[in-house]
Amino acid sequence: MSHATDSLHIAVIGAGWAGLAATATLQELGCRVTVFEAAHQAGGRARRLPSSTGFDHPLDNGQHILLGAYRETLALMQSIGINPDKALLRLPLQLGSADGSFGLRAPRWPAPWHALAALLEADGLNWSERLAAIRLLLTLKGARWQAPAQETVSGLLQRLHQPERLCQRLWHPLCMAAMNTLPAKASAALFATVLRDSLGGSRHDSDLLLPARDLSALWPDTIAQSADIRFGHTIRKVHLELAHGLRLDQFPTIFDGVIAAIPPHNAHRLLHDCGDNALLARLNAFDTQPIATLYFKLAKPWKLPAPMLMLWEDHERGHDGQWLFDRTQLLQAATAGSKAAGSGTELAVVVSAAQALLERPRELAIARLEEQVREQVARHPRSPGPMPEVIEHALMIEKKATFTARPGLVRPATATHWPGLRLAGDWTDTGYPGVLEGAVRSGKQAAQELHAWLNGIKT
Repeated sequence: MSHATDSLHIAVIGAGWAGLAATATLQELGCRVTVFEAAHQAGGRARRLPSSTGFDHPLDNGQHILLGAYRETLALMQSIGINPDKALLRLPLQLGSADGSFGLRAPRWPAPWHALAALLEADGLNWSERLAAIRLLLTLKGARWQAPAQETVSGLLQRLHQPERLCQRLWHPLCMAAMNTLPAKASAALFATVLRDSLGGSRHDSDLLLPARDLSALWPDTIAQSADIRFGHTIRKVHLELAHGLRLDQFPTIFDGVIAAIPPHNAHRLLHDCGDNALLARLNAFDTQPIATLYFKLAKPWKLPAPMLMLWEDHERGHDGQWLFDRTQLLQAATAGSKAAGSGTELAVVVSAAQALLERPRELAIARLEEQVREQVARHPRSPGPMPEVIEHALMIEKKATFTARPGLVRPATATHWPGLRLAGDWTDTGYPGVLEGAVRSGKQAAQELHAWLNGIKT
């Protein structure tokens, strides 16, 4: 264990976004950090895939959207020398369907007028639906963006008399995108937070930020290259030593502190004999939801009307996709409009809460998603024409992508019974659903709290 005059030596278990955020924060605070990662690359559930054979650009294990309200992520990027304006395509709040039947776009006006104008001028909604949407936002704002702890999103929408078509076109897609949980099972309280920072946020907070490079290059690579990361090391147990030291498995090093930035069930295994039964029960209460991402490479250029479009679901036909991304447009945005390498176009289809897709044969699921894209984009008034031949595809499935954001779920704080051991991850009590900003916030908070406590016991 370090002496008072030495720098603290902290172990971080997990090199996902939470673990890397903790690592960066601890390094800024002057700590020596050793990271243990079971996989052979950093990034966790938001990372570049090691191989993208047949595609012109690296693929990720999933497609992500950020918001302008994600202050900690943006601050972290800036602190390590990455300009968010070059790494992310910033768009005013906008949603548009692939078939052109629905769309809204916020003007560059001050809040809340930008969101009110977007809803009042939304295409594909009638006046009663537009006014109902505004009424919901005003009601939630009046309630300080809070909802009953046990209420579901479906219950909230019913209580506030939201028309069914409005739910299908606006509220349900937002719920699925942000929470990866079906509205009938999703927490209304967390959904209110999502709406606070999107439709209810400031003009800049509600901006959409679309990654214009792969997720590892977005910022995790920069931290991973400078950190001491032991890849391929699965930590199975934390031992409390005399005084305040902690030891991992049979490693001889005694660390001043440990941050466990791993999924809740892995944390349960790690801490099963820590003596904190309440914490163990909370860790054991989590269940997870899958996300699937299907990448297409087309034989010819085919520019979509927007970089991101909504897809309408029809599960009976296997049309499970909810969002369509033009990856080629996004990559071109990163290079100031210059032509991206390759002669075709690359697309990504995202399927949240993808249980229905998992139950289909793989090739059938791929064919049905391709059919969904072809049919819906063909109906758009600014359709680029028939979709060219698909010459390559890759289906990525994260079976445990996020925790189920259900009502009443009690999420643990970063602290444990052992003050030298902190938890981090998007599943901790961040106030957000399982999103990237939550992971970054938790990592930074765990690092700051641990550093403050260790300094306190040394003085």
